[in-house]
Amino acid sequence: MTAHPHILAISGSTRNSSSNGHLIKAISDLASPYFTIDIFEGIATLPHFNPDLDPEKAPEAVTRFRQQLQAADGILICTPEYAIGVPGSLKNAIDWTVSSMEFSRKPVALITASTSGHIAHKALLGTLLIIESRITAATQLVISAIKTKVNVAGQITDPETREQIHQLIRSLASSIADQEGVAQTYLPAPSIH
Repeated sequence: MTAHPHILAISGSTRNSSSNGHLIKAISDLASPYFTIDIFEGIATLPHFNPDLDPEKAPEAVTRFRQQLQAADGILICTPEYAIGVPGSLKNAIDWTVSSMEFSRKPVALITASTSGHIAHKALLGTLLIIESRITAATQLVISAIKTKVNVAGQITDPETREQIHQLIRSLASSIADQEGVAQTYLPAPSIH
């Protein structure tokens, strides 16, 4: 692990200007004392997952994605909920990592920020746990009505949400620092309305 940890942020939205993209910018600013955040920009260009190409014949874009995950000290996922499910592009990206295990034992923070978000959050959490991500109740958050809580300048305008994000940042930093220790027991996150 580096002295100043490096986080790879993945947005589940492929929109150029999305609330989740704005949220990642806000987190990058707030988290600067704890770690540096780089954003994975290639989620929309990853090919459809194909087990016949995995892992030995993985496309170049997939190989680059895996390398970025491997190099990161932790991962931040910010995603909307689409049709009460996980966005297809995000699930596709994660599918490419199942056999190569880049998420295994990696500290992960998961934020589902949408109109509601609870159903997609539960589904994605199940996926992240089965691929052995280091994710706990303290490193996950559901932010409902996200458009009322973060602006296009990447500022969190809701004080309660800002404090929840601060707590998540500190928890992720602690999880990275404790990477060699015993994994924390998973507890379901409380609902955030």
